[in-house]
Amino acid sequence: MVAQPSFRFSHLIAAFVALLAMTCLATAAIAQDAIHGAVSMDSSKVVGSEACMKCHGQEVAVWKQTPHHHTFKELHRRPEAKQIAERMGIRSIKRGDLCTKCHYTMQAVDGREKAVAGVSCESCHGAAQDWIAIHNDYGGPTVTKESESAEHAQQRVTKAIRNGMQNPANVYLIARSCYNCHTVPNEQLVNVGGHAAGSAGFELVAWSQGMIRHNFLSADYASNAHSPTGRLRLMYVTGLMTNLEYSLRATANATSAATYGFASAERAFEARKRLAELQAQLNHPILTEALDAAYGVKLKSNNKDALTLAADQVGSAAFSFAQSADCATLGAVDAYLPAASQYKN
Repeated sequence: MVAQPSFRFSHLIAAFVALLAMTCLATAAIAQDAIHGAVSMDSSKVVGSEACMKCHGQEVAVWKQTPHHHTFKELHRRPEAKQIAERMGIRSIKRGDLCTKCHYTMQAVDGREKAVAGVSCESCHGAAQDWIAIHNDYGGPTVTKESESAEHAQQRVTKAIRNGMQNPANVYLIARSCYNCHTVPNEQLVNVGGHAAGSAGFELVAWSQGMIRHNFLSADYASNAHSPTGRLRLMYVTGLMTNLEYSLRATANATSAATYGFASAERAFEARKRLAELQAQLNHPILTEALDAAYGVKLKSNNKDALTLAADQVGSAAFSFAQSADCATLGAVDAYLPAASQYKN
């Protein structure tokens, strides 16, 4: 017999669902400060996963079971990684930004960068020094997350984002952290090193709802919940737009008609096509902006300025869509959502 949830637990579930719903139809604007270009992390502002674990122990426990965590001890030992490093003239996989930029969390220690983790909390949510105190402030020393006012929560999230947090209150901010690495940004790494041009089959919903899912409201919220349908709709469309943006950025980096350029342009072509198919069902004005930008540029090498501009425009549209779209109007997306059996585990 399954025990019935307590009133407190039921209250937390309701609060969690309400919080997710707020991301589907936002009532407060979040500034688009510094959303253009590749995501980067200032190693001098990295605080480490231990600081996150103080409040997010369950999330960190999930992370420790994933390849994102295991890569710290495993990647530099893999034969294929060693082969890529040798082709690129890299003596240490854990030093220099060619490998560490995507595979490790780097922290400045005594003026020198050191790999302190694999793909960790701050890899996805941003170096935390400037925003962690904001993130933890619910409105006073006696106010908890559960009793925080909606107005303060919106102000807190907005301020944290302005101070560098990639907050899931706007799905795009998380999506771009994913695509920043899952669409490889380095031409030589692919053409010379033999690295894949991106993660085959990467899609935001399927890859976020499987083994790396860590949806806990608080220490009292025991269930690692799947995101509700409305949020999955938002994630799918935003992920598709972000895929298009970063595929355009990758194509912009292509200087020759070789593997990297071909793979990046093909990915951009397919993302653009799928977004157009979805737009035929949704007829959403923000998707029109993204598609106009994407179809207004040629997918070819040595076209950096035009492709980068188009990517910026698609990124701005993705941010706006994630911020303002009403999930209730996105029912047509349901036919495109991956089934739970397709989630990456």
